[in-house]
Amino acid sequence: MKKGIAFGVATALAVAAMILGAFGVLIESGVRAHGTLERYASAAAVVHGHQSVTHVKGSGDNKNSESRPLVEPNRVPVADGAALKAVAGVGDVVADFSLPVVVAESGAGATSGATSSATSASVSGTTLTGHGWDSAKLTPTTLASGHAPASAQDVVLDAKTAAGLGISAGLHLRLQLGGEPQNYLVSGLTSGGPAGTLYFTQQQAATLSGHPDRADALVVLPAAGAHVSASALRAAVPGLDVATGAARGDVENPAIQAGRYDNLGSAGTLGGVGLLVALLVVSGLLELSVRDRTRELAVMRAVGATPRQVRRVIVREMLKIAVPSALLGAVASLGLGALLHAWMTSQGVLPAGYALALSPIPVFGSALLTVLAAVGTGWLASRRVSKIKPVQALGESAVEPTRLPRWRVITGAVFLVFGAGMLVLTFTAGGQTAASSVAGLVISLMWAVALLGPWIARAGVRVLGAPLRRLWPITGDLAATSARAAAVRMAAVITPVALAVSFGGTQLFAQTTTANATSAQARDGLHATSVLTSSGPGIPHAAYDAAKALPGVTDVTAVKRTTVVMLVWNLDMSLQSLSAQGLEGGASATLDPTVTAGSLAGLNEPGTVALSTMVAHDTKVGDVRQLWLGDGTQVSLKVVALYDRGLGFGDVLLPRDLVAAHAATSLDDDILVDGTGDLSPLMARFAGLHTASAADYGSTLSEQAHRDGLMGLMAVVAIAGFILIGVVTTLGVATASRRRELTLLRLVGATRDQLLQALRLETVIILGVGILAGAAVAGLTLIAFAAGVTGLPMLSIPPLACAGILAAVVIPGAAAVLVPARRIVRRRSPRIE
Repeated sequence: MKKGIAFGVATALAVAAMILGAFGVLIESGVRAHGTLERYASAAAVVHGHQSVTHVKGSGDNKNSESRPLVEPNRVPVADGAALKAVAGVGDVVADFSLPVVVAESGAGATSGATSSATSASVSGTTLTGHGWDSAKLTPTTLASGHAPASAQDVVLDAKTAAGLGISAGLHLRLQLGGEPQNYLVSGLTSGGPAGTLYFTQQQAATLSGHPDRADALVVLPAAGAHVSASALRAAVPGLDVATGAARGDVENPAIQAGRYDNLGSAGTLGGVGLLVALLVVSGLLELSVRDRTRELAVMRAVGATPRQVRRVIVREMLKIAVPSALLGAVASLGLGALLHAWMTSQGVLPAGYALALSPIPVFGSALLTVLAAVGTGWLASRRVSKIKPVQALGESAVEPTRLPRWRVITGAVFLVFGAGMLVLTFTAGGQTAASSVAGLVISLMWAVALLGPWIARAGVRVLGAPLRRLWPITGDLAATSARAAAVRMAAVITPVALAVSFGGTQLFAQTTTANATSAQARDGLHATSVLTSSGPGIPHAAYDAAKALPGVTDVTAVKRTTVVMLVWNLDMSLQSLSAQGLEGGASATLDPTVTAGSLAGLNEPGTVALSTMVAHDTKVGDVRQLWLGDGTQVSLKVVALYDRGLGFGDVLLPRDLVAAHAATSLDDDILVDGTGDLSPLMARFAGLHTASAADYGSTLSEQAHRDGLMGLMAVVAIAGFILIGVVTTLGVATASRRRELTLLRLVGATRDQLLQALRLETVIILGVGILAGAAVAGLTLIAFAAGVTGLPMLSIPPLACAGILAAVVIPGAAAVLVPARRIVRRRSPRIE
């Protein structure tokens, strides 16, 4: 293999291994990730409820299960603490309650209710975490002054936070929890415990949590010098999870477990897509490298080499290139994976404390996959040339075959039919089925383009070659004739170009279309004149009652968001996490999710639910659907309405009280207000409360949709970067392999300028056909996505982003052809090598 071609193949393989390994780093980080141990570090074990929902389907050998994480704490009965205390070695069991607390005022202003204090104004809105006094046993906490909380109105604060609030023992704090702000006496200050911690009496913390008989977790503390058996603890509380070791951190930081599920699923899917993309790019590149050696291989066959010997030569050379380049790229994948992990953490895609895990596993795994892909595609590319007769091989070293192999035609037709089926399914099914079929649609169509590429190339030459012949009779005809004669080579070149346009366009514009649809649905469906939001952990439900009593206010709706788990039809019934909202009040007047059947007024009754058409499938009003609430409680609810705007308002609408009873707190997320009443009294009455317009509300949801799509955007950048490297490498290899052809044209009288002009025009044909093929795949996919998933008739395609994709393909692609071509053509004494 020539040095230039070998370098191009090695570069593509190294980058492929680096991309695959980077996704492997993310997957391993997800497997090994555990929350940071702080408050539960001294515990022998932490007993908690199952933080995932598992559904088992099938039976026998076909039996399989799928799980989804819970976003709300699955609380445990406080009464189970007695059974745990009876286990040998257990010193104490602490029922841990956690609740967010907002400081409204501090100091003298809190006592008198005045708001003139500058200190009170500066600390208003500070968020603390409240616990029961028993939880002080979990960390080395000592009273620095004052005494432990003795009454329902006593609190103990850590000394560092107290200094920041400008308060000392004996003074008052005005605190906002689930209702209006109330005065509490700071009975004491602690040292040694975590900052930002507030302690109530154990009974008051249980009462304020809203679930006095169920704790967030039961923390098992060992007796001095004793060992506690985890199996004995599990036997004492069957049906609950017992976390030991690093798993205790997952209970302390539940967002880690949810992030693990999402990261594993996304990274695994994107890694699979990356592998398929790598196979597409590398297969075309290796086919070009093997085809460049057709003359040499034909001579080997003519002098008596067997087909097996020819394939062995190719595989050995491929191994010599693939092994070192794959190992180099795999080692570099650790750095790329660390960069992706840091970026995802900074953007909020991964929760805080989601640790990076680096080990040799992704290195060897990605290197092995890359080497296998290289050897396998190289072997497939060599099969035909190694099997043909020696005389035929010598002939084909000068002229490419005009007919495609039968296996290639059949396989390409299968992918084309499969893609057409996915396209019809996306258009007709809609909902989650449509969303899931988009990835299969892109991949199947691109494999069809790769396999049937010579036919596409010839068709593209006919379309683009005609105007070039008219404008440049000599060089245009030379470019079109050359491109048409080398259709097989051209197909290998246009495949990565089409892949770059289709993959980049589909992934990027699907996200912009989703964000645009989310914002548009929220904006068009929100009929409230104002939206009350909070800069803290949420809005006390008392603000909803207060808003209803304001003069000039006609309708008020309390909104509490959560995530539920439900079986959704997706070619089969599968478990999915769905965004949901709990509503209370005049929802029909303040928001319009485009109800297609039933009425949202039914949500004012308990045991009801409304579903978007995205997840309803064949559900009708009056049917009963089962789902799991945020804490894993399974409920059967009567469907009272079906609606269209699932992106803007969530896939599931529930009664607000049902959501609040199974959430981490009873605080509302938003309050929708319709009317002309003055809302300023609410801002003065509740800490952290402010208003937003309907446009701001829609923009917030759009930004959330963008954040949710950051993982996909990261994949677009990483995989598209590899594709662009594949475009440049493939075009460079294809041009370098034409040295004999270009030199022969020089010898028969073509000038340097004519050849360069012909190459420029041929580049226009190659890039034009590739862009058109990629745009066709992306266009079909995006139209189907918009129609089946977002329900919008129009796509959201930012012109600058579209121009950026085209420029990213055209500029390096043209350079990859013209730079080596100028070196070949501008030789002073052309000679055939």
